[in-house]
Amino acid sequence: MASPLLRGFILGFAIAASPGPIFFLCLRRTLARGWSSGVVAGLGVATGDGTYAALAAFGVGAVTSVLVGQRRWLGLIGGVVLLGLGLRAVRARPVSQEPLSGSAAGGLAASYLSTLALTLTNPATIIAFAAVFAGLGLASAGSVLPATILVAGVLIGSASWWVVLATVAALARARVTPAVIQGISIASGLAIAAFGGLAIISAISRV
Repeated sequence: MASPLLRGFILGFAIAASPGPIFFLCLRRTLARGWSSGVVAGLGVATGDGTYAALAAFGVGAVTSVLVGQRRWLGLIGGVVLLGLGLRAVRARPVSQEPLSGSAAGGLAASYLSTLALTLTNPATIIAFAAVFAGLGLASAGSVLPATILVAGVLIGSASWWVVLATVAALARARVTPAVIQGISIASGLAIAAFGGLAIISAISRV
């Protein structure tokens, strides 16, 4: 059987690579601000994935149950934020291929915190980790070290996916015209807004 680190890596990479609004958000940030912004945004997602993996791995059922029970409000909050980010992206000025300037640190911090918050308010992330860990019998049964290694694998796997995505997007950014980048940015913004709208509708209609 694969080691806990390898299993966690595969799980984290697979869940992170699932198509969704964060994919388009990190893609747009890489195209607009460069590789470092995309990677830092991805690390925010990986941190959120690692947080929920830890809750699932250590069998913190009460906390997970509360979060799942509040998925309507979490989905509504996340949906509103995504809708706002998407509309803002569509209305933004043409992106520049210049690297980040003096305010880079603040911009990177904002990128990290915003994607972390969106991941933590995404009910699908909570349910995915809880279901996968329970279904595969990965929850801790008093074995702290294997569970810790498993969570570390999830964190590394998720982070690796976002590094790959940011690297590919940054290479494309250096080879296409600003007009093409702007078109992709607008399309990404529309996709983000659409995901946000769907999340809001789903949250409102959930009984």
